[in-house]
Amino acid sequence: MTEYFLLVCDDVPHDVLLIDPGTRVLDVAQVVRRLTGLSLWRSKVLATQVPATILDGVLQQDAEAAVAALRDVGAQAEVRAQPEPEFLKP
Repeated sequence: MTEYFLLVCDDVPHDVLLIDPGTRVLDVAQVVRRLTGLSLWRSKVLATQVPATILDGVLQQDAEAAVAALRDVGAQAEVRAQPEPEFLKP
């Protein structure tokens, strides 16, 4: 199913990585909770075990919005494009 999606969709999937939660860990955990749907406790655990992949394989606009939300509460986060699959390379 992933192969079909990658062939049809022009946008390369992106990951959202949390590099550092900063000093407002609970605020970052609440943003992680909103982005992922995890419980607050699991979100806090994820936010403190950095570097952590918060979102995996999302569209670029969604990834950039998530990074902006994390940065707004003082976290360091970045968007990384997933590497192109081998079957798509010439």
